[in-house]
Amino acid sequence: MKSKLIMSGLAALGVMAGTSGAYALDDAARDAMAERLAPVGQLCLQGQDCGTASAPAAASGGGDEIDGAGIYNRICMACHETGAAGAPVRGDESAWAERTEQGFATLLEHSINGIGAMPARGGNPNLSDAEMEAATAYLVEPVMDVPELGGGEEAAAEDEGASEDVAAAEEATSEDEAVASTEEAANGGSDLDGAALYSSAGCVACHAAGVAGAPVLGDADAWAARIDKGMDELYASVFNGLGVMPPRGGSSASDEEIMAIVDYMVAEAE
Repeated sequence: MKSKLIMSGLAALGVMAGTSGAYALDDAARDAMAERLAPVGQLCLQGQDCGTASAPAAASGGGDEIDGAGIYNRICMACHETGAAGAPVRGDESAWAERTEQGFATLLEHSINGIGAMPARGGNPNLSDAEMEAATAYLVEPVMDVPELGGGEEAAAEDEGASEDVAAAEEATSEDEAVASTEEAANGGSDLDGAALYSSAGCVACHAAGVAGAPVLGDADAWAARIDKGMDELYASVFNGLGVMPPRGGSSASDEEIMAIVDYMVAEAE
C-alpha cells in the first residue's frame, strides 16, 4: 500500500513538472504571437505633431529601414488582397507574369504615378518615393526578384513631367482637405478630421475613381440610395465589409475614426 502511494505521488509530481513546462512554452508562444499581431502603424491626424507620419513606422530591424509591409497593409491591401478592379493579387504569379517582365523600375513608376484604376501613390499623396519603393517591393517580392532598394527617387525622376503633375496633384489635394476640414468644423461635425482620415486610411484608393463600383466621393446620385438607409447601416457596412470592400476598408482605423470618415463622405454627397 505504501509503495503504491509513493509511486502515485511521484507520478503526480512528474505531471505537475511537465504541465509547468508546457505553460512556460505557451506563455512564450503567446508573447511571440502578440508581437506578430501588433498594429503595423497608426493614423496621424492633421494638426498633430506627427513627425514622419507619412511613413507608418520603421521596420524593427533598423532605424532607417522603411516598413514596406506596414504601408502595404494600410494603403494597398484593400485592392491587392481582393483583386478589386482587376488589381493583381499579391502572390498570384499568373496575374503578375506580364507585369514583372516590365521590370521593377516600371512597376515602381506605375505605383508612384498611377495606372488604370489605381491612383497615384495608391491614393495617398503623402507617401514619399522611398516609401512607395518599399511598399512596391513588398507587394511583388513573392513573384519576382526585387533589386536592392534605394533607387526609387532616381527611377521616378526619369519622367520629370509626371513628377510635376504629381506635385500639383498633391498641392490640390492638400488644399481640398483643408477646405473640407474647415467646412466640417463650421457645420459642427466630429472633432476628428474625416477628410484627412479618408486619405490616410486608404479609402481614396477606391472612392476617388469608383473602383469595383465604389461610390465616388461627392457623387450625390451614387450615394443617394445608400444615405437613405441611414447612418447606422452605412457605419455597419464599413465595419463588416460589403462586396469587394474588406472589413474596415482594409485599414486599422478605430470605430470613431471610421465613423468620422463616413460622416465626411456623406457630407460631401449631400
